Amino acid sequence: MSAEAADREAATSSRPCTPPQTCWFEFLLEESLLEKHLRKPCPDPAPVQLIVQFLEQASKPSVNEQNQVQPPPDNKRNRILKLLALKVAAHLKWDLDILEKSLSVPVLNMLLNELLCISKVPPGTKHVDMDLATLPPTTAMAILLYNRWAIRTIVQSSFPVKQAKPGPPQLSVMNQMQQEKELTENILKVLKEQAADSILVLEAALKLNKDLYVHTMRTLDLLSMEPGMVNGETESSTAGLKIKTEEMQCQVCYDLGAAYFQQGSTNSAVYENAREKFFRTKELIAEIGSLSLHCTIDEKRLAGYCQACDVLVPSSDSTSQQLTPYSQVHICLRSGNYQEVIQIFIDDNLTFSLPVQFRQSVLRELFQRAQQGNEALDEICFKVCACNTVRDMLEGRTISVQFNQLFLRPNKEKIDFLLEVCSRSIHLEKASESLKGNMAAFLKNVCLGLEDLQYVFMISSHELFITLLKDEERKLLVDQMRKRAPRVNLCIKPVTSFYDIPASASVNIGQLEHQLILSVDPWRIRQILIELHGMTSERQFWTVSNKWEIPSVYSGVILGIKDNLTRDLVYILLAKGLHCSVVKDFSHAKQLFAACLELVTEFSPKLRQVMLNEMLLLDIHTHEAGTGQSGERPPSDLVSRVRGYVEMRLPDIPLRQVVAEECVAFMLNWRENEYLTLQVPAFLLQSNPYVKLGHLLAATCKELPGPKESRRTAKDLWEVVVQICSVSNQHKRGNDGRVSLIKQRESTLGIMYRSELLSFIKKLREPLVLTIILSLFVKLHNVREDIVNDITAEHISIWPSSIPNLQSVDFEAVAITVKELVRYALSINPNNHSWLIIQADIYFATNQYSAALHYYLQAGAVCSDFFNKAVPPDVYTDQVIKRMIKCCSLLNCHTQQLKLMFLRFTVKFILSFNLKQLYIMYTNKIYILTRPLIISLFSFDKIKAIGQTELNASNPEEVLQLAAQRRKKKFLQAMAKLYF
Repeated sequence: MSAEAADREAATSSRPCTPPQTCWFEFLLEESLLEKHLRKPCPDPAPVQLIVQFLEQASKPSVNEQNQVQPPPDNKRNRILKLLALKVAAHLKWDLDILEKSLSVPVLNMLLNELLCISKVPPGTKHVDMDLATLPPTTAMAILLYNRWAIRTIVQSSFPVKQAKPGPPQLSVMNQMQQEKELTENILKVLKEQAADSILVLEAALKLNKDLYVHTMRTLDLLSMEPGMVNGETESSTAGLKIKTEEMQCQVCYDLGAAYFQQGSTNSAVYENAREKFFRTKELIAEIGSLSLHCTIDEKRLAGYCQACDVLVPSSDSTSQQLTPYSQVHICLRSGNYQEVIQIFIDDNLTFSLPVQFRQSVLRELFQRAQQGNEALDEICFKVCACNTVRDMLEGRTISVQFNQLFLRPNKEKIDFLLEVCSRSIHLEKASESLKGNMAAFLKNVCLGLEDLQYVFMISSHELFITLLKDEERKLLVDQMRKRAPRVNLCIKPVTSFYDIPASASVNIGQLEHQLILSVDPWRIRQILIELHGMTSERQFWTVSNKWEIPSVYSGVILGIKDNLTRDLVYILLAKGLHCSVVKDFSHAKQLFAACLELVTEFSPKLRQVMLNEMLLLDIHTHEAGTGQSGERPPSDLVSRVRGYVEMRLPDIPLRQVVAEECVAFMLNWRENEYLTLQVPAFLLQSNPYVKLGHLLAATCKELPGPKESRRTAKDLWEVVVQICSVSNQHKRGNDGRVSLIKQRESTLGIMYRSELLSFIKKLREPLVLTIILSLFVKLHNVREDIVNDITAEHISIWPSSIPNLQSVDFEAVAITVKELVRYALSINPNNHSWLIIQADIYFATNQYSAALHYYLQAGAVCSDFFNKAVPPDVYTDQVIKRMIKCCSLLNCHTQQLKLMFLRFTVKFILSFNLKQLYIMYTNKIYILTRPLIISLFSFDKIKAIGQTELNASNPEEVLQLAAQRRKKKFLQAMAKLYF
């Protein structure tokens, strides 16, 4: 027997066969032993590891004979690997809780995209445009799984993640981690852009009233068979694992609630939606029971969400007496009624109803507000901290470092307040001996920590102190203080430093790291880092928060700084400044950048230029978000700095792409076309793609009023964009026609990628520039050979009418870009009739006639004062009117009225069309049909219509036109009210 035959016999025998660790996936693949492996009590490797390995093997790129990297081949082996990954997920019953815990975002994204493909979701089709009720149950469930995962991933990404302690640096591992991080960020960016659509899909799912089915290992096996062998079983209403309507709605409600809750941080009105979804989840759990096989909700977390919603969105019919303490505290914080918060906390020291974590979170929020410049909150912070400290003491916990820090400089007011809190926090008649003992020990320790005998006597003479401590204890304490007093010179004693406070080093480090995360004061950040480095030299404090991120082009320079303290300080100042800029806290961003600039100027010219560039970008954002919104031109020095950056030729300076984008967009938005056209240095046109693009756009704007022959730059701009939208030979579509929902095919032939071009365009606000770009992409969309309905746009005639190599253009990407650009343009100006017509034409071309009619009517309304004036003929062209009529015809409404009001019919056309009307429009005049044949068709009542103003041919031309316009106005206004 040959070795190969022996191996085959061993694999098929009844004895268990353990594959080698290095090729276990090959073993499962070749011998189809997946199900047997998964049925083991503790399979090794685990199911989630199988998914990762199957997908990694299926997505490995190939190398051709010329050593060029090619996309993964679409062969039988890779298709089987993907199918095996799906079968493992089906074995896990598509439980997102399990999959999300064990799989990274890129792997889970790949898995769910394969599920969409195998579930026959049309590639390139938006899920929000699909009617779930008409789809096969497994297809609908695949769409729901993908969109549930999308919003869950967005919510999860907003949570802070504890940074893992870095091990020994390994270049290959760091590169792999960086690649995965960048891929995850790209996927998150796309998911966030599609978040609104995902929410709409899930909201639509809540209206379904039928059970759904999800793929099992059996249905996936059926899908892998030849088409003739399946007999339609996988699309039937009973194929797969049944998910009851209530179970599906429960999961969807919970995920939507979490998404709305996360959005509430920027839009508090959304909390109402979150509250509704969470309470509906509780109702559904009560209906289906908590032991449901396919509905796994963390009920403790749900209870927390519901409690938070009660605080954030109290019921409208609740009175102040019915509000929970949470709600009362939240309302007081929003209204600035801090004294009431203090009273609630003092009362809670008797009842212990508020969790300690909640009280600490309130204190943290107050500290944050105080650090942002509200000095009046310093006293409030001490009082809330004192209330929390007394609560901790009563429950036997140690005194917080925060209290010791705030009590470093005691005064009469602080002592009086602390004694008041202590007195009101204990009922001596009802209190247990342990509570009394805790209170007595606390007061005694406070006295021992005081250096001024005046304050000691304030406490020792207080009624509570006298009641709790025996005479001997009081006398002993006072004697101790008196003996210590002569040796203390309060006038010259320095203030105790933060780490002199009696607490363990680990507690101090944790508290300081917490303050480091919260602080946006450059001086305070520097002080904290000095103290931290004084405690330990083993930590890299720039890794304390995973939210501190700097661009990768800067990290090499900054992390190369030899001095640990300086490196941490530069990194954190820059990271916090960038974060403040993103959240539009420009004042703090400027302070952080200025401090960082001052620091790096001393030792690094390279980092000095980096900070100057970031401060320029910050000033651009500050102007655009401030006075620039009202149309005020930027100051001349800012324009000069932008030009200086564009012309900068310093070698070895790390440059961020976004700075170049923003500078060129800034000049286009403020019509610096003269500079971009004539004054920009020639070398920049070759070396900086954004400058070249800005130059072509500015020159096209400048040449636009001239004759067509002079528009040479328009042709150059056309060629540049066509090249960007072209596809290289290495990036062909797969044999089965699949297109990933996340990955976009990018050309390496142009001066930049299409995604970079789109990102740049979305920074533009100048209407003429946006109109030119839109018309270019519309023309590029129209030149494809299989186009049925053209899209119209302003200035479309300036572009060439053909492309030499049509096959090289990625028209699918062009169509997506047109839709995104129109959506962006309308967000800038929703009343631009030209852009509205483009949007209407897009909907018309994709057979969405109701939406098309909506935008056609909106375009006419915005340029005619809601049809009180005549719509200009260049807006309602003959083509637009015909398309409106076709929309009405396909929607079965208003077709005849539109035809009679807008089209110019001849008598011959009327007779052939057999319109049963007694009047026609011909060269703007009304002619009565007098032929006997026509008259006999109508009753005498129809003849009364001749008495109307516009039907009397004897009336002057002006009267006829005014009457016709009046009827158009009423009709169009009625239609607009119907479709808006």
